[in-house]
Amino acid sequence: EAFPAPCEALTRFRRERGPVVLISNSPRPLGGFIDQLRSLGVPDEAWSVVVTSGEATRALLAERAPGPAWGLGPVRDAPLYEGLGVELTDTLEGAKFISRTGLFDDDIETPQDYRARFQTALAMGLEMVCANPDLVVRRGDKLIWCSGALAQLYEEMGGKVVMAGKPFAAIYELARRRAAEAIGHPDGRILAIGDGLPPDVKGANDQGLDCLFIADGIHAEGLVDAAGRLDATAVAAMLARSEIALFNGALVGKTAGAFQKKLDAFATAKAADRSGITCHENLLSSEADRFTGIEPFVPVREI
Repeated sequence: EAFPAPCEALTRFRRERGPVVLISNSPRPLGGFIDQLRSLGVPDEAWSVVVTSGEATRALLAERAPGPAWGLGPVRDAPLYEGLGVELTDTLEGAKFISRTGLFDDDIETPQDYRARFQTALAMGLEMVCANPDLVVRRGDKLIWCSGALAQLYEEMGGKVVMAGKPFAAIYELARRRAAEAIGHPDGRILAIGDGLPPDVKGANDQGLDCLFIADGIHAEGLVDAAGRLDATAVAAMLARSEIALFNGALVGKTAGAFQKKLDAFATAKAADRSGITCHENLLSSEADRFTGIEPFVPVREI
């Protein structure tokens, strides 16, 4: 689902201020993901560069070719392996490592359905390469388990997992390189935007980036009341429980309108700077930024 107001805001920012880089934890390579964006109604004018976890993960897979790898994930993720020379097997027998893009059937399965197979993989000493660090993703009104939840379970059971998507450094390094190659833009002040605490906020913090976090995304339950009002106190408590701190406090946005307002403020503050804005694909957010001209922060408040 594409949100028209954020798409319009990004289009205008790109036209008037500077580049927009979409960073997605999708396990798909670039071409397939751009097709997906277009099918959802995201206009090409809303972004300058796209980087996916699938792209960053291909380098990890190529290092381990030819495998074989126990391939776990839906058929739609097959393009991830094209041209890498990685042999995939449907069973653990003979596998040298595990490649994980998602659940086989995310409509009905849960991570616990894989526990017995993971026990066998642990006994074999297999490493897991996870192409999507996200724990869940919102599909309509439903939260769907992602590959990251399986990686989390495997780690809890004692297995070794390597990942390249958000919040890990590799995807941010790739994003900066792609932006420089495509735009010729210096690495300046960047605003990261996302609705996930572990991938988006932690990823931004680890990279020293300012972060706009919209609360009405995958963490919306318990943060928004029946009337649609955001509970800033609940958001602050959730951030504290997560042990993920935002720089200098946070501004918390509930809707696309909040995204538009904050993006406008960001653009105004950096009008003479023209450095880039890095935006996560969900276009949902709550924020911490320290740009000249933006009012000082209170710990958490709605915008």
